[in-house]
Amino acid sequence: MFEKILIANRGEIALRIQRACREMGIKTVVVHSEADAEAKYVRLADESVCIGPAPSSASYLNVPAIIAAAEVTDAEAIHPGYGFLSENADFAERVEQSGFTFIGPRAETIRLMGDKVSAKNAMKKAGVPVVPGMDGALPEDPKEIVKIARQIGYPVIIKAAGGGGGRGMRVVHTEAALKNAVATTRSEAQAAFGNPSVYMEKYLEKPRHIEIQVLADKHRNAYYFGDRDCSMQRRHQKIIEEAPAPLLTERARVRIGERCAEACRKIGYEGAGTFEFLYEGGEFYFLEMNTRLQVEHPVTEFVTGHDLVQLQIRVAAGEKLTLRQKDIVLRGHAVECRINAEDPYKFTPSPGRITSLHMPGGPGVRVDSHAYNGYFVPPNYDSLLGKIITYGDTREQAIARMHIALSETVIEGISTNLPLHRELMGDAAFRRGGTSIHYLEERLAKLTRAG
Repeated sequence: MFEKILIANRGEIALRIQRACREMGIKTVVVHSEADAEAKYVRLADESVCIGPAPSSASYLNVPAIIAAAEVTDAEAIHPGYGFLSENADFAERVEQSGFTFIGPRAETIRLMGDKVSAKNAMKKAGVPVVPGMDGALPEDPKEIVKIARQIGYPVIIKAAGGGGGRGMRVVHTEAALKNAVATTRSEAQAAFGNPSVYMEKYLEKPRHIEIQVLADKHRNAYYFGDRDCSMQRRHQKIIEEAPAPLLTERARVRIGERCAEACRKIGYEGAGTFEFLYEGGEFYFLEMNTRLQVEHPVTEFVTGHDLVQLQIRVAAGEKLTLRQKDIVLRGHAVECRINAEDPYKFTPSPGRITSLHMPGGPGVRVDSHAYNGYFVPPNYDSLLGKIITYGDTREQAIARMHIALSETVIEGISTNLPLHRELMGDAAFRRGGTSIHYLEERLAKLTRAG
């Protein structure tokens, strides 16, 4: 087992990894920007290294500075968390070449799954169901593009091959809009990801977003840890997640879970990962695979009883997982609300100093947050302040506990999305379960028109 791990991230995930390491008796090194010098996880770390000024490009994306920090502190492994460099194959490769262990999949696996086209083809070969669409990148010939769209059937969605985070995608309902949509998406893809390749898929009208958590070791053992519903989202960004997915049959859960675990074995996957699917009409359609830990991993930890971060570390250290699939049993229900420093309805960021803060407690309540009273939320990074997660024997109990937890939460000095979360916990459609990925945006659009 490692004696010292460098955490190449910030915010609540840096604190989460730090806690897992402390429980395992592993020392931690935290890297931070000048803007994060007073952060909670920096203060709690065994060692900390400032790696640059506030902009991400000069700090959390500064690969030489991160490697140098690992060298001077004698760290043995680097945990990338999520975001920043967590799915950067070049970074994973550089970490390994520098003599450290990357706590995540191998670089070639990250590359394979990071390109949407190659990922889709790999999943097809592994028997994972995919969205109807083309097998490769769109050709340059406009006539061929029109032909492909007609074969798939409108509406279609144009996606950047190297995209992520909801960027680089455009829905097309008519042939007249197709040419311009492809050109615009190509331009966006080049600007955002340095890769102009785009592909085309059938656009599903009212799908849910369901994902399968997997974990695989270096000995070709692979397991699925149940499912999550992440359909409550806006601008392709999730704000509420829950496990297990409501209204999903056990038969469907097992069928898709087994396919995902088998796909991991076929591609030689190592570490934690998530298969994301669109789910409509009782069918799963592969969307993408995230080759890292997800923001929403705590809901899975609640219902399975397994610490995914610790398992990540054990796998990276070369340990053989001693689990049996039949022993991974889902018990109860968990709900997670992402608390963001932003306007609750316009979603504009709200950096600034927190003047008053009180986080909730009580039975079945977990809070993962790096915020504290007096903390200054920098304008340079993602607006996530933390997550409130509640657990109950039933979905109804988990939602009731979340409702109480949100009513107890106080964050003043900045705007947060707490009012929106409080509304959604009482929303009739959410309480029934099974809302589509479009539900929240449609609901917000109605509010805007009414206002």
